[in-house]
Amino acid sequence: VINTIAKLAKTCTLRLTVSKLYFILSDKVANGGVSMWCELCQGNFFDEFQMEGVAAECNEIYLELVPENLSRALKTAQSAKAVKMKLTNKHCPCLRVAVELPSLSSSSRIVTHDIPVGVIPRRLWNDFREPSVPDFDVSIYLPALKTMKSVVERMKNLSNSIVIEANLSGEMNLKIETDLVSVTTHFKDLGYPPWASGDGCENSSQGRDLESMTEACIDIKKLQQLLAGQQVNPTKALCNIASKRIVHFILLHEDVSLQYFIPALA
Repeated sequence: VINTIAKLAKTCTLRLTVSKLYFILSDKVANGGVSMWCELCQGNFFDEFQMEGVAAECNEIYLELVPENLSRALKTAQSAKAVKMKLTNKHCPCLRVAVELPSLSSSSRIVTHDIPVGVIPRRLWNDFREPSVPDFDVSIYLPALKTMKSVVERMKNLSNSIVIEANLSGEMNLKIETDLVSVTTHFKDLGYPPWASGDGCENSSQGRDLESMTEACIDIKKLQQLLAGQQVNPTKALCNIASKRIVHFILLHEDVSLQYFIPALA
């Protein structure tokens, strides 16, 4: 999970609650920034988990960190007997990762990494609330991410932007159009999530032509980052398109859910 996030964000916010961990990136969409919301149940990752937030009624901790640093620390833990993470104060607030490695002798070998973090004060917590899902025109399952990744990587050499379009018949196209070249990759029979045929979306799609495409043009590098960073193989991957406004990706795995918002280019 951390390796994926390190590919998507140079810095991010780690929010700790009693039952969940969240990795949050909230670039202002108004500035063309992407945002990310990744949610993990702590029970799926930790044998022991103790935390005390700032107060009983606000039992949470918000930290700013560089995910690449945490990723590096955890790389040393791949053959570890145990890994312990704790928040400590060593000249500055640090997230300490203590890795107990297998040893040939009776004494244990422990490697410690201290990762500097910034503690985010309570008055700023509201900046890190879960982003709301946009009112989308089309919701569709994505094709195999590996296939999509290889298509996008080839297209990236031709243009800085890519058009994603989909319709209510389970078809999706990736398009590049420049003065010199026009390339389209078609995907068919992708199917759509349960809510796409529910009442909420149906009202907006009633009377709509099932074949007509909804599209958004986005920065191709941001899409490529999302696909290239995928180390968690999702069981379901889907995409919501709000016409000419935003493309919202949701990657679901048994232990992790990751939402990624890419605003459309003007």
